[in-house]
Parts: sequence; C-alpha cells; structure tokens
Amino acid sequence: MKVSKQNAEHYVWGDACDGWHLVKNGPLSIIHERMPAGATEVRHYHEQSRQFFFMLSGTATLEVDGVPIVLVPQEGVEVPPLTPHQMLGSTTEPVEFLVISSPTTRGDRVTI
Repeated sequence: MKVSKQNAEHYVWGDACDGWHLVKNGPLSIIHERMPAGATEVRHYHEQSRQFFFMLSGTATLEVDGVPIVLVPQEGVEVPPLTPHQMLGSTTEPVEFLVISSPTTRGDRVTI
C-alpha cells in the first residue's frame, strides 16, 4: 500500500507543527514533519532510539550535543541514543523533514 501525507496518520506537536506517520511499528518509525517559520523543538534525548533527520525543504538548524548543524534540502544528520538534540526551524520559512527512528521513540524521550 502506498503511503503519503494525504493518507498517513497525522498529529500536531509543539506550536502548530505537523507530523505524519509514514511508517509506525516497533523497530522502525518514519515521520514526515513540518515546522512553521519560527518554530523550535524542545531540547531532549532518547534513551534507546537512534534517529536520522533528513531535510526535504527549507533550511533549519539541528543542534546535536551543543553543536549547531545547518541543514538544507537533501542533507541529513544521524543522532545516536543518549545524545541531546533540538530542531530549530527557520525564522523566515516553513521547513519539512523526515525523522527516521530505530527503535520507535514512543516512551523513549527525555526532555532536558
């Protein structure tokens, strides 16, 4: 079965940010996320989950263990378990990106 933003399970997080579960099972999670201009994620880490963030559109900064990494479309960064991180959206444009997690982050997030 094909999956897209149009038929995937949708949820809202933070201040008007969107997420679409493209794949949602125990060992693997793939989420398409959208952040409006000026949005930021809460700094956190995952105890078990390894994540890969891949930018689809816009420019954002992924802060990983205190190091800011600017991501433009077609660039990505891996974040190991236990590593503090935070996505900082653009101040001028919405951004869209994929978050691939293994295992799923459900119940695995620790806010700092």
